[in-house]
Amino acid sequence: MKVTAFVGSARRRHTWSAAERLMKNLQSFGEVDYEIVALSDYTIGTCRGCKLCLDDGEELCPLKDDRDKLIGKIRTSDGVVFASPNYSFNVSGLMKVFLDRLGFLFHRPEFFGKTFTNIVVQGVYGGARINRYFDFIGKGLGFEVVHGCCLNSMEPMTDKDQEKCSRTIYKLSRRFYSSMIRKEYRVPTLFDLMVFRMARTSIFRVLDESRRDYQYYHRKGWFRTDYYYPVRFGFFKKGAGWVFDYIFSRGFAKKRERRRKKEPEWSSLITSPQPP
Repeated sequence: MKVTAFVGSARRRHTWSAAERLMKNLQSFGEVDYEIVALSDYTIGTCRGCKLCLDDGEELCPLKDDRDKLIGKIRTSDGVVFASPNYSFNVSGLMKVFLDRLGFLFHRPEFFGKTFTNIVVQGVYGGARINRYFDFIGKGLGFEVVHGCCLNSMEPMTDKDQEKCSRTIYKLSRRFYSSMIRKEYRVPTLFDLMVFRMARTSIFRVLDESRRDYQYYHRKGWFRTDYYYPVRFGFFKKGAGWVFDYIFSRGFAKKRERRRKKEPEWSSLITSPQPP
């Protein structure tokens, strides 16, 4: 199995060491090849918000950087780790720029069947919220998410502090490896199902065949499936899916009707007298 860690720190100290320790643990559990990617070694442009990647395709992005190289590393991995120091109570700027470059993948998730976790390294506090943010990111990209860990690395670190960090990383390594070798899709929650049906309905009702999101969902067959991947739903969740479809379809239809009524009639604009 291949695991890739993406480190959002410009220096190879605590965050890098934590990612390396996790990888060594994984190798002690089984046959694992790993790579630790320092994002600072790659050219990552700042997203301009032009939305070309969302509407027409990521290949039209005006930024010519290493985004596709980094995404390629994710695609060839069985497991992925995002590791970041806690900077100003959030991920590092380097990590955030990288996440912004993955924006189109939240519209067109593709990493189902791959396992994801995260590591946050901090001095004092705030890291638990960043762990939750990373978990949310991983889920949005399609990963099977293993809740990450937060490490305190106030310098100078005592032997006791280092031992505590080692135990925390070991526990995360165990959970991550167990999820990775399980090789099965988890059963989505009711909330997961609702999000999928809402996204699918909005794309089907609002977009047309010229938009990349529509093309992606059509190619995946998601307009006809119960969920992103094959899963057996019980009667309750199957019924809930139909209810979500009905509610969201009605909602988008009403929204479109309200918008149409607010639009001025072109004929009246043409025939009405114009101000001098």
